[in-house]
Amino acid sequence: MKKMKAFLSGTLVLILSIALLAGCSSSSSSESKSTGSSNSKKVTITMLVSGNKAASGQDFEVDILPKLVHKKFPNITLEVQKLPDDQYTTSIKTKLAVNQAPDIFRVWPRMANAASVMDLGKGGYLADLSDLPFMNNLSQTVVDDMSYNGKVYAITKGFDMLGTYYNKDLFQKVGITEVPKDWDAFLAACQKLKDAGITPIVMGDKDPWVIQFGLYQIAANTVYADDKDFDTKLQDGKESLNGPKWQKAVEMYQELYKKGYIAKNTLGLGGPQAIQMFIDGKAAMTLDGTWDYTPLTAKGATEFERGFFPLPANEKGKPVYQAAATAAGWAVNAKSENVEAVKQILNYWFDGKSDLFKEWVKTSSSIVAYNGVPLTNELYKDAYDQYTSTGNAIYFANQMWPSGVDATLEAKFAEIIGGQSTTPKDVTKAMQDKFDELWKK
Repeated sequence: MKKMKAFLSGTLVLILSIALLAGCSSSSSSESKSTGSSNSKKVTITMLVSGNKAASGQDFEVDILPKLVHKKFPNITLEVQKLPDDQYTTSIKTKLAVNQAPDIFRVWPRMANAASVMDLGKGGYLADLSDLPFMNNLSQTVVDDMSYNGKVYAITKGFDMLGTYYNKDLFQKVGITEVPKDWDAFLAACQKLKDAGITPIVMGDKDPWVIQFGLYQIAANTVYADDKDFDTKLQDGKESLNGPKWQKAVEMYQELYKKGYIAKNTLGLGGPQAIQMFIDGKAAMTLDGTWDYTPLTAKGATEFERGFFPLPANEKGKPVYQAAATAAGWAVNAKSENVEAVKQILNYWFDGKSDLFKEWVKTSSSIVAYNGVPLTNELYKDAYDQYTSTGNAIYFANQMWPSGVDATLEAKFAEIIGGQSTTPKDVTKAMQDKFDELWKK
């Protein structure tokens, strides 16, 4: 997140005849199709993405992608830089403003993040990718989430779910024999762990966006389960963030902190530190997304079996609603001099059969949203099956808010975590005030 939810038959690789290939004879053109345009003019493509480089092994974007692109297209060199999430958005916005942005960069769906498809598409910063043939192999939902005014401006990494990663060994140790199916059962499980001297949940709230990970899962049940059009009504002025539904969500999340179910002093813990505590067996659960699969399943100080379930913020007898959404992805700089070369890369990457496509599928932390690609990660199977069989899910809430409302939510709830006198109503009032301020612009 910072941001932060049936996809998806093979397609033919389209090798574009672009300016880089101009002047080639029919025989050399044929050779280019098989060797990757080896006779074409040399070109360097730049790429900027967010996240942490893979701790072990090769990172897909930094290591594997450039190598396989160059193997297919010997004339193309792909230079990739990866920045931490808290630095990325500021960097790309600054680079776009001074016309120094890379050829390819990370964007978020809908209105999520200041580097969102809607904001950057509206600003004219993104190249139209609607004509790329593999778009037919992506679900209409993920295509729509990466579009603005009828034009497709980005390709998603896939599909992400928020949920609860848990230590099956610690659950078994205290006698929790099944995954909680409602809020009361979840609170009871937390109490059972706490009574046994085990920290139930750890969160890295020093990184403010982590605060969203629990709240959006709760809101999926308190706000959106009975009203999936809540945010549309909010935009039309017919609903309010400062109302009973969002107040209830904030109150429920506050309860986890008040009862000591979430580790103390989490405002001093960053996301990586919280993850380390979890994999070291020092906490039974953490609330996070599928994008953090690699660090959350890494080897820690102790070995244990992991599990994953949607946070059950529902009332007993009602179904669990999940927070699940289109993931961030890749966009192309509208002012790039290499747009056609980038499209050539993208058509190879997403052709459904290339070595690059296979490596992307194999290494992706998100659930690949491509036609015919099955779920390969068993950790998410139960939650994903639940999603596909029931459809009980809602996007991450900030995807329908102007960027800045989520930051207000984070800042005000951090005051609650920090022990200030801030109330849930203070949080929701600040959210609505910020929404009103930004939506009018």
